[in-house]
Amino acid sequence: MFEFASETVALLMLAAFAAGFIDSIAGGGALIGIPALLLAGIPPVSALGTNKLQALFGSGSATLAYASKGHVDLRKQLPSAVVAAIGSAIGALAATAVPADMLEAALPVVLIAIALFFAVKPRMNDVDRARRMTPFLFGLTVVPVLGFYDGIFGPGTGSFYMLAFVTLAGHGVLKATAHTKFLNLATNIGALIVFALAGAIYWKIGLVMGVAQFFGARLGALLAIRVGSRLIKPVLVVVCFALTVKLLADPTNPLRATLGI
Repeated sequence: MFEFASETVALLMLAAFAAGFIDSIAGGGALIGIPALLLAGIPPVSALGTNKLQALFGSGSATLAYASKGHVDLRKQLPSAVVAAIGSAIGALAATAVPADMLEAALPVVLIAIALFFAVKPRMNDVDRARRMTPFLFGLTVVPVLGFYDGIFGPGTGSFYMLAFVTLAGHGVLKATAHTKFLNLATNIGALIVFALAGAIYWKIGLVMGVAQFFGARLGALLAIRVGSRLIKPVLVVVCFALTVKLLADPTNPLRATLGI
């Protein structure tokens, strides 16, 4: 464990606040949090674990904000949250067994597709629509699969949950965001337990960043509740494109060779 200069701590807290704000609206907080931790000199695995710790505060803050306004029933969604947490924990355990290059190659394409869907889909608003999957089946299939993905890889999980809630569960955009944050809270808990057992968390800096992320997420969630889909949709599209650019900027991403980049 090494000590951080006060300037570094201040910058990490600023990054955490921004991550919480963005993540509470459209997901993608890891796009800010993980690079900030890596730039601070924290090893990659510990950066992932520490990010889960601070993200727990953000997803928890956003969940409470959405629940207080009636956009998600925590008691009703608790079974799905438990399933998501179990899936995430299993994913974190399996992280070393699955070839990450396959996910890295496919993810940019999927994120662009999600961004385009929300950008061009007409009548994408806060009104619920007909669902294509029963809540039981949704919780039995989509929830654990995406929970597993969050534990084993992570980027874009919030966007995937958002897409699933809108297209399969029939939720409006704001309601989908609220439910996504609750499941994100659960997946953060599941993966955090595994990282903690592995000793891959910098607890002090993670808790300090967590406080900043809590307030950032609270502000973002309250703004999303007030503005609704008119804010969530464009932010989600921007986050998906930003994640895609970040992934393609990695020289090791196999998709770069395929595209001739």
